[in-house]
Amino acid sequence: MSGRPARLPRDLHPGAWWLWALGLAATASATTNPLLLATIAGVAALVVACRHSDHPWSGSFRIYLALAGAIVAIRVAARVLLGGGGIGHVLLRLPEIPLPDWVAGIHLLGPVTSEYLLGGLYDGLRLATMVICVGAANSLADPKRLLKSMPPALYEIGTAVVVSVSVMPQLAESLQRVRRARRLRGVSGSRVGRLRGLVVPVLEDALERSLALAAGMDARGYGRSGHLGRRQRLVTGTLMLAGLGGICVGTYAMLDQTAPRWLAGPMLALGVAVAVAGFMSAGRRVRRTRYRPDHWRASEVVVALCGLLPAVVTFAALSSQIAVMHPGVDVVPTLTGSALLAVLVAALPAVAAPPPVLTSALGVPA
Repeated sequence: MSGRPARLPRDLHPGAWWLWALGLAATASATTNPLLLATIAGVAALVVACRHSDHPWSGSFRIYLALAGAIVAIRVAARVLLGGGGIGHVLLRLPEIPLPDWVAGIHLLGPVTSEYLLGGLYDGLRLATMVICVGAANSLADPKRLLKSMPPALYEIGTAVVVSVSVMPQLAESLQRVRRARRLRGVSGSRVGRLRGLVVPVLEDALERSLALAAGMDARGYGRSGHLGRRQRLVTGTLMLAGLGGICVGTYAMLDQTAPRWLAGPMLALGVAVAVAGFMSAGRRVRRTRYRPDHWRASEVVVALCGLLPAVVTFAALSSQIAVMHPGVDVVPTLTGSALLAVLVAALPAVAAPPPVLTSALGVPA
């Protein structure tokens, strides 16, 4: 046999998927170009379609797509409701509702212009694309393995973060369980009746599973601190506060072009270094054992870089291309080859990441 053997299926480190998704979300936050935003959303959907597993929580991506569509619709509807703006090409003239003087500056209804609607559409697309990127990470990374991979210093914060980001996957899993149970019972009825019979059981099942997860983590010692002396507590707190202060000063100096340049990059780098030292000091007091820890390999590095590279290129090289990153509502949006190539790099995990382990192949019911 001369053919190259196929890669063995394995679950990628959840941190790699989250770094990839956060890089895409950062790229989406830096632009209002609908073509570029649609490309980012398409890349995220492609990777999810190619590399999602058959676990119940993997089906949460459809919920995020529905949420993204609702965000765009609400954003555009708010533009119509709060006044469509009087400058530009009027598409629809609605009667304006007079308001008292103490709410000056707010309008209800009125003339709806195409420029005002496009502005709302572009803003809604940006937020919706960021939601889709987060949904892709939730569909690809197991939230429980993400909690296990948290560094010791972040166990307290990581527990709350993992529980919060696992809401949608938990709802998707509960929805599949309830629908399967209803099919086995032969429950039928109208579409409205089926929806009413699904909502309460799904929410109840998701709440019970979340409480069970919280109780299990509490029983295993998550969120509990080991013995910490007064001196070590003082050193850790000082490093954390100094690091966060340096990060705030450096970030403000980078955004404010009138601030001295030595307060920008150097102060930001110093703040990050001090904060990392504080995290390391805090992690020494936490003792946790891990069963079968997840290791970083070449595939994890490639996936993470494929998501972070578009963000770095966008903020470093494409931020000066205002016409591409932030097109006006009175012109047709365009794309350059460099911007398109930077985003398409994030689609490489669809083939570079190993295929996930399927529960059907292991003989485990989904």
